[in-house]
Amino acid sequence: MSIAENILSIQSTLPAQVTLVAVSKTKPIAALMEAYDAGQRIFGENKIQEMAEKCEAMPKDIQWHMIGHVQTNKVKFMAPFVNLIHGVDSLKLVQEINKQAAKADRVIDCLLQIHIAEEETKFGLDEQELTSLLSSSEFKEMRNIRIVGLMGMATFTDNKDQIKKEFTHLKSIFDSFAVHNHQFTVLSMGMSGDYQLAIECGSTMVRIGSSIFGGRN
Repeated sequence: MSIAENILSIQSTLPAQVTLVAVSKTKPIAALMEAYDAGQRIFGENKIQEMAEKCEAMPKDIQWHMIGHVQTNKVKFMAPFVNLIHGVDSLKLVQEINKQAAKADRVIDCLLQIHIAEEETKFGLDEQELTSLLSSSEFKEMRNIRIVGLMGMATFTDNKDQIKKEFTHLKSIFDSFAVHNHQFTVLSMGMSGDYQLAIECGSTMVRIGSSIFGGRN
């Protein structure tokens, strides 16, 4: 199937409240344009420089999501245009995003990344760290960053029960914080291999790459 057919096929299975982020990292602009021509407007990249180059070259109605781990020294390069930063996992990074957003005269939407997987390699906050970040006086004074929800990645395993347990855990954290944070509307969980399960568990945003563009180059 073509990229356009893949996009339309996936879109047809998504509930109305679920947003599709086409994970376009490492893919050439021609491939992104095929997805664009099929109606896709939200693309996820994991390298800031690559995202900036694609943003420059492609239509201006695209929303760019940073889905990879973010280094604080690179934030300034995406602050003028990024629409949503998925993997925010420290107060230090929050402070830098707020600072660079202020310089760009913008308010940048972000998701806080929660560590739900068993692998130690995945980044993220635990529940206690999430509470202390959101309740810190430093965070409450920030005017150029808006935390709109949470993001998480399940363990890379074929064990569906474990993945479901991790997604359900993230959804329960999301629900408990959304009560007090009315801006919490986005729960980003689920990728090509597990997005249908993530949606069943309450995901409102899925990040899909290989099922749209094929395997990595």
